[in-house]
Amino acid sequence: MAQTTRSPRRAPTLTTPADAQMPPSTVAGVAAAVTQAFIDERGKSFDADPLNTMRQNAMAEADAGKLGLNQRVAMTVDRNFSTRLDDWGPTDQKSSGRCWLFAATNLLRVGVMKKLKLKTFEFSQSWLMFWDKLEKANYFLEAIIGTAEKDIDDRTVVTILENCVADGGQWNMFVNIALKYGLVPKAAMPETLSSSATGAMNGALVGRLRVGAFELRGLHAAGRPVEDLRAAKQKIMGDVFTILRLHMGNPPKEFDWQWTDDKKKFHREKGLTPRSFTKKYVTLPLRDYVALVHDPRKTSPVGRTFTVEYLGNVVEGGIVTYLNVDIATMKQIAIKTLKSGEAVWFGCDCSKMLHRDLSVWDARMFDFETLYGAPLELASKEDRLLYKRTSMNHAMLFTGVDEEHGKPKKWRVENSWGDKGEGKGFYVMNDSWFDQHMFEIAARKSALPAKLRAALDQAPIVLPAWDPMGSLAD
Repeated sequence: MAQTTRSPRRAPTLTTPADAQMPPSTVAGVAAAVTQAFIDERGKSFDADPLNTMRQNAMAEADAGKLGLNQRVAMTVDRNFSTRLDDWGPTDQKSSGRCWLFAATNLLRVGVMKKLKLKTFEFSQSWLMFWDKLEKANYFLEAIIGTAEKDIDDRTVVTILENCVADGGQWNMFVNIALKYGLVPKAAMPETLSSSATGAMNGALVGRLRVGAFELRGLHAAGRPVEDLRAAKQKIMGDVFTILRLHMGNPPKEFDWQWTDDKKKFHREKGLTPRSFTKKYVTLPLRDYVALVHDPRKTSPVGRTFTVEYLGNVVEGGIVTYLNVDIATMKQIAIKTLKSGEAVWFGCDCSKMLHRDLSVWDARMFDFETLYGAPLELASKEDRLLYKRTSMNHAMLFTGVDEEHGKPKKWRVENSWGDKGEGKGFYVMNDSWFDQHMFEIAARKSALPAKLRAALDQAPIVLPAWDPMGSLAD
């Protein structure tokens, strides 16, 4: 997900009486304060209810997740599916926000395994991250140049500075990188400490880029032409490239690849390039996919495309474009794709109602509102988006679905968190959860109804840079 550090802002100057202990509220004065009477009344009310004492004692010894667990759901998990594609092991993004890259390459690796008769295979996510970081840096600096005339406190500028060069991404951003740079097997550019745990590298990148933003905006303020700003940008980009090389190693221009198939036959290919490898072994037509989303807000009408300002990675690549559909249509297309033998890349709010040890998402998994005796969640997805209670924050792969009487009951999910948990890297998503917390799938245009295919030709609605649909899966 995006970086969350904000530029410091100057606090308002308050005029207060000399003997005042605290400044009065700038909104409503003393009437808005938390009073001692309120504290005393709520304390007595809490102590008067013996159930509160029981809950307090329980929470001193056990975490809220265990106390709020709905055992009726937890005890009835079924891991059988009427349609299941996977017969391979999971992958692990480790301490990085590369889920969108793992989900995309997990989708593509199936074709490689079938074509080469391999039991297992992985593309290099490190390769993709290297180029994504470099392109995001350039995209960020171009956004800074494009908004240089705006005040530093302008909401768009603040959003750009916050979303500097995060690990996360979107389906269209993966396609941009794959088409421009190609793909390579993991052996050609293996993991480093920094690709698996990106904190230190990101700290250096964010530091250089925000210093760069200061430099570029300073040049603009001094009246320098845009040509001078872009010349300065090249120096900044040179530093970014050096940081990436130091942390992630050298991306290969050419490589040799060797493997042993499931018949124990040895193979070797010499002199491959990322483009030639991609052309030979990637079996899915990346240009033919579109990102379908479910956004119930009025700003995003069903059947229309939309985009979010300053959301992207490759300046000359395709913009991140969504086609808004209802949730039933999203399910139908996902099921159709799975039954055709192809897995489905998707994005969701994975933080909701997840039991990691059981490897299950279920809309009824926890009852925290009863545990705390207070409403903790908004009922509708629209309100959750508007009040920042949800966002698309993780990407994974559907590899199966369980249907009964033509309706989905649950979905099989390939995650990229390793093989921990009951599912050994594969999760159960009950259909009730899909309705509430699913946001996006990547689908072939040919899978869309004619009316939706025609909608792709319309110019997208442009939402502001801070819109919640601009969130990144990580």
